[in-house]
Amino acid sequence: MPQGLPNTQIDPRELAQTYFADMPKPQPEEFIFEWKAMSRPYKKRNRQYYTTVALIVFLVSAILFFAGQFLPIAVVVTVAFLVYVLSSVPPQESRIIITTYGIRFDDQLYYWEELGRFWLDERNDQKVINIELGRFPHRITLLYQEKDESSIIDILSEVLLQERPPLTSYEKASKWLAEKVPLE
Repeated sequence: MPQGLPNTQIDPRELAQTYFADMPKPQPEEFIFEWKAMSRPYKKRNRQYYTTVALIVFLVSAILFFAGQFLPIAVVVTVAFLVYVLSSVPPQESRIIITTYGIRFDDQLYYWEELGRFWLDERNDQKVINIELGRFPHRITLLYQEKDESSIIDILSEVLLQERPPLTSYEKASKWLAEKVPLE
């Protein structure tokens, strides 16, 4: 018999109620709000976009080739392939559910404890909610329809802080590059 427990025979249920009376009880997951949206922002690209990307990849690869940097050439070609795939393959429709446990995005559950601030944005003429995440990928981007905006904001504001964080160095650089080198 464990140390500290009385030697008398007590009903286990009574013992459990005595020792675990102040412990919180597990609660079942309940759905609060649900919507369907595309899994990522997407914009159909034209031929000029692909031609511009290919030309930039060729020029950067040529410079790296003459500089004797062969491994960075592979990185540039790999990134170009990723851009091509993300630009040519349309996203699938996803089911997004806000629950008492957190946010479910298809089969992935992001618990409230690991979520930080959220803010609204627009990408490729589509409305998105960005939510900070305490683990990789560090940010969740969810698309939504205008009709669902107020409901989503009201629910998320109960648990998370609605605040746009300052731009990171990467975001500043990519914004500057997108303005200086338009691909379309």
